[in-house]
Amino acid sequence: MNPDVRNVVQQQFCGQCAYITVCNHCSRESQLISRFYELELNIQGHKQLQDCITEFLKDEKLEGDNRYFCENCQNKQNATRKIRLLSLPRTLNLQLLRFVFDRQSGHKKKLNSYIGFPEVLDMRPYMDAKDGNYVYELNAVLIHRGVSAYSGHYIAHVKDTVTGEWYKFNDEEIEKMEGKKLHLGNEEDLAESSKTQTRKPKCGKGSHCSRNAYMLVYKKQCEEEKQSTMAVQVPAAFLQKLVERDNLKFEEWCVEMAEMRKQSVDKGKAKHEEVKELYQMLPAALDKPYEFLPLVWLQKWLDESTPTKPIDNCKYLCQHNKLQPDRISDMKRISKASADILYSRYSGGPRLDASALCWDCVVERCRVLRLKSQLNEDFKIVSNLLKTSVTSNEGFWVGKGSLRSWRQLALDQMDEQEEDSEPSNGQSNGEEHVVLPKEDGGSSREKNIEDRVDFNQDILCPHGDLSIIEGDRKVVSDEVWVKLKLYFPKAPEFRFSQDSCSKCKDLEREGEENEALNKMMANEQKQALGNLFQDRNRPTLGNWPKEMDVLYVVSNFFVEEWKKFIKRPAKCTPVSSVGNNALLCPHGGLMFTYSSMAMEDSKLIALIWPEEWDLIQKLFVVDHAIKICRKRESMDDGSLDTVYVTDPELCLECREGLLCQQQRDLREYTQATIYVCKVIDNKKVMKEGAPELNLSSSDPEDEREDVKTDGEKDPDFHQTNGGIKRQKLSSQSYVICQQTGIRRSTRHRKVRGEKALIVSASQTLKELKIQIMHAFSVAPFDQNLSLDGKLLTDDSATLGMLGITPEAVLVLKADEPVVDYAAMDDALQVCMPEEGFKGTGLLGH
Repeated sequence: MNPDVRNVVQQQFCGQCAYITVCNHCSRESQLISRFYELELNIQGHKQLQDCITEFLKDEKLEGDNRYFCENCQNKQNATRKIRLLSLPRTLNLQLLRFVFDRQSGHKKKLNSYIGFPEVLDMRPYMDAKDGNYVYELNAVLIHRGVSAYSGHYIAHVKDTVTGEWYKFNDEEIEKMEGKKLHLGNEEDLAESSKTQTRKPKCGKGSHCSRNAYMLVYKKQCEEEKQSTMAVQVPAAFLQKLVERDNLKFEEWCVEMAEMRKQSVDKGKAKHEEVKELYQMLPAALDKPYEFLPLVWLQKWLDESTPTKPIDNCKYLCQHNKLQPDRISDMKRISKASADILYSRYSGGPRLDASALCWDCVVERCRVLRLKSQLNEDFKIVSNLLKTSVTSNEGFWVGKGSLRSWRQLALDQMDEQEEDSEPSNGQSNGEEHVVLPKEDGGSSREKNIEDRVDFNQDILCPHGDLSIIEGDRKVVSDEVWVKLKLYFPKAPEFRFSQDSCSKCKDLEREGEENEALNKMMANEQKQALGNLFQDRNRPTLGNWPKEMDVLYVVSNFFVEEWKKFIKRPAKCTPVSSVGNNALLCPHGGLMFTYSSMAMEDSKLIALIWPEEWDLIQKLFVVDHAIKICRKRESMDDGSLDTVYVTDPELCLECREGLLCQQQRDLREYTQATIYVCKVIDNKKVMKEGAPELNLSSSDPEDEREDVKTDGEKDPDFHQTNGGIKRQKLSSQSYVICQQTGIRRSTRHRKVRGEKALIVSASQTLKELKIQIMHAFSVAPFDQNLSLDGKLLTDDSATLGMLGITPEAVLVLKADEPVVDYAAMDDALQVCMPEEGFKGTGLLGH
């Protein structure tokens, strides 16, 4: 920029202020002089503009973590920082900070509070030097209409310094105000109900109140003559040089656009003449030579906006390099004379004349059509023949599934033959291949031949012989089999008199014997360990049985697998050994303390009575015996103290390593499940009925709880019309179920309003909020998440840092505004987008 112009701009719009920092320890003062173009004033908590300026110049204490490093003390010291205004520009811009960032919600919001400002502003009380003219008159007010910081409308009120009249600029509409006074009436209306509207305070003479003003522009009094004088000082040669440069660029642009328009017109005229010349020649007479051209190419040739490419007929050829009959509808028959001209000008090929139509493909197409027609007739014949039963010992075995779908299998087989006859370059040059509809009315689709079961393959055993499952097959007459054999000549053939696979029979016989043995074994073990299976009369460490001094410990995994076998002996493998080695460390020591087995590790172990342990040793192979002994030791005062000792003893080193590994696993997990429960008015929305009975439909059948016959006597069970026992919803149900010995599953029960999310410990809280937004349709800045009553606010922290572990339940409470004006503004913004500077000549800048 020219130095003279820069000097004028700085005098007109730039002021100077001093940032002064005073050390409280040594009283050393440091000063920094800076220019400013506007003053940013905080309006929160203030009602008048003068109060905002006073707070802006208020001394600031630098203490604690914000202490000031004093160069004299060479240490951080408490200090005082203040701002002093040294000079003010002729045009003073005051920025009212209406748009602030709300840390709690995570997004910007607008302050709609009223602020009063005078027409004449005296800045002398705020200046460091009191001498000079610092009286300003209001010259412009910028208004933002709308309650949201993300949408709205902008209106400017500007005063003409020559006539003193006020004008309102609303996009391309300019309105002159009456009486040479500023009126902000309509611009202060918000889309609020009468109950929630804030009452406008009274404004004295010579002042205004606004809840939408976000910038005030003041100019010094009695500066009009000086401003006109300064305007003359701008060098005319510099301005003339700028105008001449812009005019030169504009003239060059005009010449370039005229040349481009001329070239476009010339091309259009040439194309028009070419089309006019050939259009009458395109129709082909029956008694004269003709050729085929693609319809798509002709459409692009007639379109003047796109350049014409060479003619490409390759994608319309069959495997015999001739015109495919199914693509005739995509071609246009034109005269040979016009085709000669088009090929000479645009090249391409291969050329397709009357002899180019593939006779072999036509014959194959007719053959397939005849087969399909014959298939419909044979389907009716076979359907009628199947209605009559086969009385003699003659006939053939056919799979019931194949018999139901044989017509479709035959059609698929014909379609595959058609696809094999199509060319491999059916999708050349990036053009999408057209798939034609099938004759039977169904839609065409690609089939995976490897996954499809061929005809009569469903009655084959793994050894390739006739399957022993008679329910999957049916005998048909010789006449039916002859019809089916025409369409499936390679289908496996089994006569009615043929025996099933001998190997499968031997395996079935062996399986039946093993199943009988498993059932007998399960029945014996259930009778011997009935209390362990039913979870009745179980010992607990929290309430040690008085009559027992020794309890044995087994892995809970062994108990669960053994119960699965007892429930379903025919489908589950028998349990042969007790795997207590998983509870011990490599040194042979126990991995759990007595207190942990009574609390958090209780789900990993199961306590066994001594008499039950004797039976377990007889029924299973025991690798290690683990027991807990109660001993009484004498104290110094002569009293007896109860001590619990484990055998083998606890391995402290491995126990600490296990705890560290568990904590590390909780904070370094990947692809884990957590649950988010949305609440309304701090109350969780629960399912109707007891949550213990609301099992997910995806739970394995063997993990569902068996209802015992003892429930008939329970007052919290009642008989329904369907004969199914259901538990009443009562506060005593859980206690009664515990007393009757019903086992409670530790599986997490989802309730209404709760959803499961797959997360990793390394992802941030912000990324989790985005997942929650897709699951609950709640924007991230409207989400208030808490874990165990603690609010989660740090969006940059990872889930591991926040202590969110697998299976954790987060509580989501959404901010529900009384009236969603922001959504209304956003909707209006989409329907009627802001026109901005339309009509002002500033579009695109």
